[in-house]
Amino acid sequence: MPRIKTFLLTFIPLAMMLTALPLVGVWLAGKPLDPFFEFPPQTRFVPHAPFSWTVFGFYAALIAGSLSALVHRAARSYRATPARVPVRPLPFPWWGWVAGFFGAIAWVLAWTRLAWFASFQPHTFTPLWLAYIAMVNALCCRRTGRSLLTDRPRFFLSLFPASALFWWFFEYLNRFVQNWYYTGAYFSPWEYFWYATLPFATVLPAVLSTRELVRSVAWVQRAFGRVQPIAVSDRPRRPWLWLVAAAGGLAATGVWPSCFYSLVWVAPLLIMAALRSLQRESHPLQDLARTDWTGPASAMLAALVCGFFWEMWNIFSLAQWRYSIPFVHRFEIFAMPLLGYAGYLPFGLECAAIADLLEGVFRKEGMPSEKE
Repeated sequence: MPRIKTFLLTFIPLAMMLTALPLVGVWLAGKPLDPFFEFPPQTRFVPHAPFSWTVFGFYAALIAGSLSALVHRAARSYRATPARVPVRPLPFPWWGWVAGFFGAIAWVLAWTRLAWFASFQPHTFTPLWLAYIAMVNALCCRRTGRSLLTDRPRFFLSLFPASALFWWFFEYLNRFVQNWYYTGAYFSPWEYFWYATLPFATVLPAVLSTRELVRSVAWVQRAFGRVQPIAVSDRPRRPWLWLVAAAGGLAATGVWPSCFYSLVWVAPLLIMAALRSLQRESHPLQDLARTDWTGPASAMLAALVCGFFWEMWNIFSLAQWRYSIPFVHRFEIFAMPLLGYAGYLPFGLECAAIADLLEGVFRKEGMPSEKE
């Protein structure tokens, strides 16, 4: 029960804040609420600011500065850490070959328009990502002899329903900024809910399985295993400041979506970190004050890797998403504007935070911690 209580004390306030605060912003702005409850979402009613070189330059400098600081710390850690003795890889699992075979077929079907496959054409995302998840777990087994799928099946399976709920919250937050929208297939409300829930359920298993693979790479361990930590004040009021900042940011998305849309990706992370910190539980931001950044770095890199495949497989699929990003919508890689890829970095930390939250429930049953 204590672990379940910890889970609920994080999830319930998080869900309430994510749900209510953007609506509060809309209400304060005097906008009608009805469009934000349209389902399936089809109307594009949020006006977006046009491209601005000034804003683009500001965001580009901010992202480049943050990444350069990260790369500098990683380079120093890499030089200071001796190389490990290479480990001979294990045999590649047979089921990994099966996953690769079916993944290749799913890829071909997703990017072609065969007449006999027409009724299934809008639903190619899920088989592609199930094959990807199995393949990544097979690569983990080959490199380390372990994987989430083979060593922690109950935790692994729990990621699928958790992922569906997790991503539906982002779909809800997107209502207030409308940075992405779907095209190519149209369904009734119930069809849309079930057909969307299936691919949404693959997000966390994909990112967290990829995190395990990235964490096993030797250069990642060298680059982030002995990093100069970020000096963070350990004052009790810090989590409350995070909560206030996140709450204000979420409300602001309902008032000024063109200015605060990026907080859709940052605010949930701050809320989870604050709530976990108030309960004296671990969270990914906590690792930045330590010398071992392998965990958060692996999560961010894993989200970026998955982001590349999400965007690549999306571009020629029938049912796909498109972007509309205020101020910075230029230099697309696939459909995503260049600076938009920076959003995968905090998203990776959010996936890790959800994993930590679920970890607490499974540790009660004697399961090992993900960080152990």
